[in-house]
Amino acid sequence: MNDKANPAKYDESKIQTLSSLEHIRLRTGMYIGRLGDGSAYEDGIYILLKEIVDNSIDEYIEGYGKKIIVNISDKTVSVRDYGRGIPLGKLVDCVSEINTGGKFNSDVFQFSVGLNGVGMKAVNALSEYFVVKSFRDGIFKEVQYSRGKLIGETNGTTKETDGTYTEFIPDAEIFKEFKFNYDFIKKRLYYYAYLNKGLKLFYNDEKIASAGGLLDLLTEQVEYPLYEPIYYFSDQLEFVFTHIDSYGESYYSFVNGQYTNDGGTHQSAFREAILKAVNEYGKKLYEAKDVRDGIVGAIAVKIQQPIFESQTKNKLGNTEIKSKIISGVKDFLIDYFYKHQDIAEHIFMKIALNEKIRKELKAVQHEARELSKKTTIRIPKLKDCKFHFNEIPTGRKKDLWRGDESVIFLTEGDSAAGSMISSRDVETQAIFALRGKPLNVFGMKRDVIYKNEEFYNIIKTMNIEDGIDNLRYSKIILATDSDPDGLHIRNILLTFFLHFYESLILKGHIYILETPLFRVRNKKQTIYCYNENERNQAAKELGADPEITRFKGLGEISPKEFGRFIGSDIRLIQVSVEHLKDIPDMLEFYMGKNTPDRRNYIMENLDKIEAELTEG
Repeated sequence: MNDKANPAKYDESKIQTLSSLEHIRLRTGMYIGRLGDGSAYEDGIYILLKEIVDNSIDEYIEGYGKKIIVNISDKTVSVRDYGRGIPLGKLVDCVSEINTGGKFNSDVFQFSVGLNGVGMKAVNALSEYFVVKSFRDGIFKEVQYSRGKLIGETNGTTKETDGTYTEFIPDAEIFKEFKFNYDFIKKRLYYYAYLNKGLKLFYNDEKIASAGGLLDLLTEQVEYPLYEPIYYFSDQLEFVFTHIDSYGESYYSFVNGQYTNDGGTHQSAFREAILKAVNEYGKKLYEAKDVRDGIVGAIAVKIQQPIFESQTKNKLGNTEIKSKIISGVKDFLIDYFYKHQDIAEHIFMKIALNEKIRKELKAVQHEARELSKKTTIRIPKLKDCKFHFNEIPTGRKKDLWRGDESVIFLTEGDSAAGSMISSRDVETQAIFALRGKPLNVFGMKRDVIYKNEEFYNIIKTMNIEDGIDNLRYSKIILATDSDPDGLHIRNILLTFFLHFYESLILKGHIYILETPLFRVRNKKQTIYCYNENERNQAAKELGADPEITRFKGLGEISPKEFGRFIGSDIRLIQVSVEHLKDIPDMLEFYMGKNTPDRRNYIMENLDKIEAELTEG
């Protein structure tokens, strides 16, 4: 037998059985999604924190403990709740055995996020230090773990109030270099507060609470609503919405306190119910787009058996709740319209305006679509990939689907595109090469999308002409040079998305590609550096006058080199906006005609700007 063809004998000795926690460490992505370094909202370290806080929230939902304390110091996280405390005799099982927990028992937990008995075990397995202490009826038990292995166990009497204390440090062997972004955590905790009126959260001694629920969330996001937000609250359903003077529609949706970034059946039912209510009250079949354009809303539901599409719970899949949500929302809204006819009048004025704009666009759209037919799906400058975010197969093919990995790079020019095309993953990475500097669309009407061939090809490629529900790529990555022209192109693209498709940014689909500024090498080793500090450290490490190359643009990076920068080691910066109401002022300042204000700002901050550009 050829040794190369059969390098190792395959027999009973090669069959392995992993413990629950060993499997989590080996297949981390199955349990918490991406690892990341803390620079993106969905990175693994925040999922670990969320899993612990979710348990405390579940206690509050069941009526136990009105206070949760979260402290983060450097890389150490602690969470203290004042619920019932984990039953002491099952503490070890609850933190180390998958499929063990109280969430399976609907008599104890009616509306829980964590139904799979995995969350706390994942935190245990992925922490270099993990301790849980449970207090119940004057008795406590504490267990300590390191990387999923029990290293200590104590118990005794206590004067502490009932509840659970958890402390952990994410494992540096798995998460490598990471840093907590305090604003990301604060945003997540505010979501918990909005969804649990009466709950008091303390984050490094800062109190976070909400008396108005989702109404507070919307008020925080929207500065100039066209009418007073419509708000409804019951034990299992809460929603709020208004219209603003903007394009598209934006929603914040939640299930049992979990933010479902990608929506799901509850969000689609909410949207459908608003349309049905408007049609029934107005006694007319309005176009869905006319009713929804400009809506900003939020919906939260509580259900006993939520079905999520992944462990990270970004999208709800329960279909049986749809009709109940539609009828509940619709009936309330029709009654509300009759009781508040002034608000109903504002809504129908907005619908009429949307209808007018849509009809004015119709001729322009027709012309753009006729032109598009000539190029068909073979859009110039597009190199597409095999799998797409909006095309989920059924049956056995679903196991091979990689649509949630699909990305499109919007890159500057043919030179950079050439390197990326040669080194990309053809199954999940698409390339769209821009032709020079796009148009600054700030302050322009939607018809510019159809009159500008570049932007029209972009929206056709992404399949977002009628909204983002059928978005073809999970991530839209801006890949431009780090010189002034490249940064300007990046800002123009961001302006386009913020102005016409802000939901893409609010839902976390827009990213910026980081590529190295320097290559430092000698005959034995090559180090790629993303800023001057890394360059200096690399030069010191290699010693003896290494060769240092500064990349002036993406096109200077060879295909062989580029492959590593868009592969498993890709560095991305997620584009985010804290509040919807920040967008108009931000665009006006950076992309509007206020040249003196912008010039004064640049002159006053010139040293800081130069330092940031130098650092990359």
